[in-house]
Amino acid sequence: MVDETTLLFLDQTDRLFATGGKVCDFARWLQFFAFDVIGSITYSKRHGFIEKNEDIDGIVKSLARIFNYAGPVGQMPWLDKVFWKNPIFDAMQKWGLLDNSHPVAIFARQRMMERMSSKAAIDPSSRSDLLTKFMKAGELRPNFMTEKRVLTMAVSMAFAGSETTAISLAAVFYYLLKTPDYMRRVREELDEAIQNGTIENRPSGLVSWTESQKLPFLDACIKEAFRIFPAAGLPLERVTPPSGADIAGQFIPGGTIVGCSPWVIHRREDIFGSDVDTYNPDRWLNASEDKLKIMNGMMLQFGAGSRTCIGKNISLMEIYKLIPSFLRRFDVCIHSTTWQ
Repeated sequence: MVDETTLLFLDQTDRLFATGGKVCDFARWLQFFAFDVIGSITYSKRHGFIEKNEDIDGIVKSLARIFNYAGPVGQMPWLDKVFWKNPIFDAMQKWGLLDNSHPVAIFARQRMMERMSSKAAIDPSSRSDLLTKFMKAGELRPNFMTEKRVLTMAVSMAFAGSETTAISLAAVFYYLLKTPDYMRRVREELDEAIQNGTIENRPSGLVSWTESQKLPFLDACIKEAFRIFPAAGLPLERVTPPSGADIAGQFIPGGTIVGCSPWVIHRREDIFGSDVDTYNPDRWLNASEDKLKIMNGMMLQFGAGSRTCIGKNISLMEIYKLIPSFLRRFDVCIHSTTWQ
């Protein structure tokens, strides 16, 4: 499913932007890719962002509005009961006087109705997408995995799996474009991998996951983008156990919300070196084994521990497939009038 959407993205990039000196809003275009990958994985049906090169049903705009709201209100959750989870609004929705459904929820509900109208559609042998797995769980544990919960799971995949991956993809390309020498080294590594057979020279330019893991400099560039521009820009909250916890030499009572921002941890000089504000992929290649272990252990772009992002591996697969595949087929530069 990722390969299929990646190939479509590459072909559409070629058709829409690769000739005539056209300018592409690349961050937006990458978000369209990430959204359609998640749609394919979750529902076996893309939303259609890439095919139409437009914000389908205003989904991206609506999602941006939600995140702009959730950022500050997430730090003051009592405000959410006033502005969003207000019982008056809930009552108005039940009475049909107000519809606050997000376009992603509408899309997910439509896919669920299609599946439920055909028993064959939820046959695990016929589909392998996430919606099928959620609905199968509903058959096995109907009291827990209710229809509402299945819908919630399907919607949350789109919310969580698109924006963050798109941010990370855009960050990698941005820093490579800002540092031409690193871009040159990535291209040289790709060319050498083609010549020595590490990467199969496919006409489509597609690079497999296994092949991408044999490109150490590309890996360092991606990790460094994760470090200097992590997608999660707010404290990743946890709750201390009832007995309390000792954090950084200070006792924190039980039941206290604690957290730290990846943007702070990723720029600690004692962990990553004195040049923490500089995009430097070589820090990952030149570090000792012990230092590398510490650095990797402090990377929080996907969270850490038992609450690590459950979509981490899907996101990494998208990133490590798309970037080398794209750079095998296209030259890209920042447009002079938009350079900042």
